[in-house]
Amino acid sequence: MSNMKSAMGTPAVLRKLARPPALFIAVVSFLLIAATAAAENGQSAFKEGRRLEEQQKYEAAYEAYQKAYDANPKSAEYGAALTRVRFLAAAAKVHRGALLQQAGDLPQALKLFAEASSIDPSSSIAVQQLANTRNMIERALGRPTGAASSPDSDMSPDVLDVQGPVKLTNVSNVPITLKLTEDTKLVYETIGRLASLNVLFDSDYSSRRLSIELNGVTLTEALDLVAAESKTFWKPMTPDSILVATDSPAKRKELEENVVKTLYLSNLSAPTEMQDIVNTLRAVLDLNRVQQLTSQEAIVLRGTPDQVLLAEKMVNDFDRASPEVVIDFALMQVSRDTVHTLGISPPTSATVQLQTNISSSSSSSSSTSSSSSSSSSSSSNGINLNTLGNLNATDFTATISSANATALFTDSHTKIIQNPQIRSLNGQKATIKIGDRVPTATGSYQSGISGVSVSGLVNTQFQYIDVGVNVDITPHIHPDGDITLKISLDVSSVTSYQNIGGISEPVIGQRKVEHEIRLKDGEVSLLGGMLEQDDTQSLTGYPGLSQIPILKYLFSQKNKEISNTEIVFAVIPHIVRRRDFDELSRRTIDVGTSNSIHLRHAPKSIVEPDNASATVPPAKAPGDASVALELAPTGISVSKGATFMVNVDLSGGDNVQAVPLQVTFDSRGLALLNISNGNFLSQGDRIVALVHRENNLTGSVDITASRPPNSGGVSGHGVVTTLTFQAKAAGQFPVKVTKAAIVQPDRLVQAAPGSQIMVLVQ
Repeated sequence: MSNMKSAMGTPAVLRKLARPPALFIAVVSFLLIAATAAAENGQSAFKEGRRLEEQQKYEAAYEAYQKAYDANPKSAEYGAALTRVRFLAAAAKVHRGALLQQAGDLPQALKLFAEASSIDPSSSIAVQQLANTRNMIERALGRPTGAASSPDSDMSPDVLDVQGPVKLTNVSNVPITLKLTEDTKLVYETIGRLASLNVLFDSDYSSRRLSIELNGVTLTEALDLVAAESKTFWKPMTPDSILVATDSPAKRKELEENVVKTLYLSNLSAPTEMQDIVNTLRAVLDLNRVQQLTSQEAIVLRGTPDQVLLAEKMVNDFDRASPEVVIDFALMQVSRDTVHTLGISPPTSATVQLQTNISSSSSSSSSTSSSSSSSSSSSSNGINLNTLGNLNATDFTATISSANATALFTDSHTKIIQNPQIRSLNGQKATIKIGDRVPTATGSYQSGISGVSVSGLVNTQFQYIDVGVNVDITPHIHPDGDITLKISLDVSSVTSYQNIGGISEPVIGQRKVEHEIRLKDGEVSLLGGMLEQDDTQSLTGYPGLSQIPILKYLFSQKNKEISNTEIVFAVIPHIVRRRDFDELSRRTIDVGTSNSIHLRHAPKSIVEPDNASATVPPAKAPGDASVALELAPTGISVSKGATFMVNVDLSGGDNVQAVPLQVTFDSRGLALLNISNGNFLSQGDRIVALVHRENNLTGSVDITASRPPNSGGVSGHGVVTTLTFQAKAAGQFPVKVTKAAIVQPDRLVQAAPGSQIMVLVQ
């Protein structure tokens, strides 16, 4: 019994062990559902990526393909799509980043360049733009940039520390007032003391006595005036030191500094353009050390700082994107053929001949004993004389050609419209060919190997002719927007074939226009038009009967064909890019004398722009917030044509050495007559330098009132300057201090401009 129970219990245990646990079933089901969901998500993302790629939305397509690939990394299709769109997505981000960089949004541009580099690490342009944008941000923050700040640079530290030409930076920019009759050395030294400048002299310098009077000039202007008067020249040695020497070609060659600079050109469209630029630099700037690197599209210069600076300006003038134009051609050809065929084509021929049994019967009745020669002659197509007498009408057969009755009208219309478009650079020939290349024989020759059994080989030479629409155009875009077009337009087709010397040669119909025209942007010009009409009439029938009015339709057939062909050529130019000229390109620049090039730089105004806080130290002394400039009196009422004065009062000043400011007024009713000094900066019996630039057309005046150098500052309040106006027209006109600053010995402090005043003119 125990054995039986054991035997009976075994299947139950096995069934229990074979039954999977509920947890195992749940895990397997979850994994299957997750795998299915992942596959569905991957397929959905892949379809979305394909749709976005077709719409050329490469950045979004890359993200969709990335989701599909993450869902199924083993899918070769997903991986191929992700790899294909990777470059396009990175290029799209680089393009958007470049636009933001040009617009000045450097942080967002930096973000896009970083994303592009992350998407496609092999994109060199993304890495370059990323580094350039970082350098631009560093320069904006006043930090060192370039190779010197790159820890991965392979250049020697000595090369990285090389500086550019020396400039005078650590000197005062306050206008100088000076009146002296002294030795030139003493004059230079006096200017140096006024501007906190160290003055050194060349060992060969020869001094002479000089009388000079300078009023309200900058440091550079004062040095240039003294140099011109004393026949000397000066050069910066350090940011606060200069060297003075006698002006002579030999001495300039010995002492003038030389700099080297590489200028990269980015808009070359022809190999001769770089050579033209190099020749211009050599001829105009007297630069002998100019080397062009055509493979690098660069020019290396060596010369004085002013020569190289002017060369950079000239290269910038020439290295501009070439103008481009898109030209639309319209070829319209309309053909109409009308054919009339009416009448009866009568029989035009008849033949009569003996029946074939005539000759055979005559041959059988001949004598059997005839010789073989007579038997041969009687079996021919002819008949003998004995048979002629027995011939009748049944022995002959007559054949007459058929007659055809035709009533046919054919009317066919053909319209051909071709609209090719071509884009070309300024002065560059562009060609477009639409059609076929048709071979035609140009000659043949036979080899000299010929004999009884072998004939000489004949070789035929062929050339291919372009048949269809062929356009050659050379545009020239003028600065005023007109376009001169040198056009050669050829429209041809194979009309038929002709056998010449055993070779079927094509007959090519050609319509060609060659001329030069000048058009405006978008102007339509008709290059050529032709109307051709062919009338052909033919009459086939019996002579005489075909001319009878009624019977001619029974004995003749009349054919009439009318063919009309009209062809019109039109051209429409559209400028894509014009020649770019800026204000600097048109400006006349003072370059010194014929012996040496010396550039004069515009004096820098002490009045800073509205965002000067980004570059000027913002630290202010206690009480700076109370410094203000006010216009007095606050209200003025005058008659038309009368003059009146407005004072600029300063309050809360502390150690003030100079006051730069800008005053604006309504030029429609007010005219500025005079600007005079006030009493505030004259404290201590000091002579105040008053420099001003006014513009009555725009209604603005820039004023800089300053104490002499090393005379210390003044504090308190008082009148800085007095403006004298004249009332021109009746009405209410405002006067306002728009910009103002307080110059102290060690810094520049922005002052709060005063509220405007209204002038009532009656």
